[in-house]
This record gives sequence, structure tokens and C-alpha cells, in this order.
Amino acid sequence: MNTKVTLVGAGPGDPELLTLKAINAIKNADAILYDALINKAVLKYAKPSAILMCVGKRVGKHSFKQEEINKLIIDHAFNYGNVVRLKGGDPFIFGRGYEELEYVESFGMKVEVVPGISSSFAVPASQKIPVTHRGVSQSFWVLTATNKNGDLSDDIKLAVQTNTTVVILMGVNKLSEIVKMYKNQNKGDVPVGIIQNGTLKSEKAIYGTLNTIEQQKSKANIQAPAIIIIGEVVALKQEVLIDEISNLNYYGN
Repeated sequence: MNTKVTLVGAGPGDPELLTLKAINAIKNADAILYDALINKAVLKYAKPSAILMCVGKRVGKHSFKQEEINKLIIDHAFNYGNVVRLKGGDPFIFGRGYEELEYVESFGMKVEVVPGISSSFAVPASQKIPVTHRGVSQSFWVLTATNKNGDLSDDIKLAVQTNTTVVILMGVNKLSEIVKMYKNQNKGDVPVGIIQNGTLKSEKAIYGTLNTIEQQKSKANIQAPAIIIIGEVVALKQEVLIDEISNLNYYGN
């Protein structure tokens, strides 16, 4: 039996943002090990005989340890042949994809990587927020909120000292700590947005400043999965919202 493992990025959530290469990989898979955060609608491309198994990790819910996932990938490859490891977003952006690649290759198996559209820029774009914009932000940082010990990432301590756009993944539960760090740099007036379930029909978004966002999060009951966008580019979205409201009032809608 020929064994092969393909690490596939499923994108930010909207199944129409799945790439053609990802669809072809799913169609040809004999077994698919998928994350909890992927949109299960993409599994419709799997052939009827394919083995489907959810191995994802989610906060507050039972999940597989990474070592267990690694072993399951190998076991399924030996038992079924062509395995797709389907991951949310892109496999190599906080997806631990390279750890899985190294583990699989240590068994002498062929590994292919199919990049996915990352929520770090796709979700802001879906809300009409450019992560870079001439005269506003020349770069953007993509950060995870926590380190391997669950503490706030040291990179965020560096990010607050810059004027760049900062996109924080998996950071909703650390919002208070993040806000405190920005306020300590006298940046409470910096615009910020939080988008839950980005690109999905259940998408929910709030906008404000670092001075107001905690209250807004509590009022809107924003939960994970969500991304945090901090920086002056968020004000561009707020200008769009103001224009939309003005137009509605103007036309009497």
C-alpha cells in the first residue's frame, strides 16, 4: 500500500474559501483527520468510503493531545493509505503543522502541504478592514495570545510598542491582559475590533477602542473562536459604519 499524508489548510471558515487544490486532496483521501474548528461543510467533498475523524482541540472541551494526533496520522496512513490532515486556516500559521510534518517524515512517509487562506488577513478583509493601508499602516503582525505554558505571549509586549497593525489569534480569553498592556503605553484610544466566527453566517463583530472594548465584548457576549485586530486600520471600518448609518438616515430607511 502506498502511504501519503497531506496537510491541508481549510481556510477561515467559509467553505467557498477552500482552494481547488484542497478540494482535490480531500476528494482523493482515504482517511481525513480534521480539526474541530473547520467548517464540516467541506467534508462533503470526501468520497463515501473515506474514514472521517475529528481530532481537533478546543478550549474547555475534550481534545486529543498533539502526540496522540501525530500517532493517529501514522496509524491511519498505514491502515488506509492516503491521509489528509485537515486544519483550520493555514497549517503553518499557529497550526502546529510543521510538528506533524516532521513526525510523519520520520517514518519515511511522503508529506505534501496545501496552504490555506489564513483568518489573520481573510477575516479582517471580509469585514472591509485592510491590515495594511498606505499612510496608515505599513505592516502587520500576526500573533498568538499565549505561549506553550498558557501565559500571555512575550511578543505582544513588543507589539504594543509599535504602531503596526496587530492581529491576535486565540486571544479573547486574554483580552483584559492585552488591554492593560496597551493602556500602560498610553494607547487606550487605539481602535480595536473583535470578530467571532469570521466569514461564517454566524459572524459577529464589535468595534471600539482599547478603552471600551472589554465592556463591548461583555455586552455582545463575544466568545472564541474570534480574532482581535488592533490598530488605526480598524478606524477605516468604523468610518464605513458611520457612512452606512448616515446614508440610511439620509434615505429615510
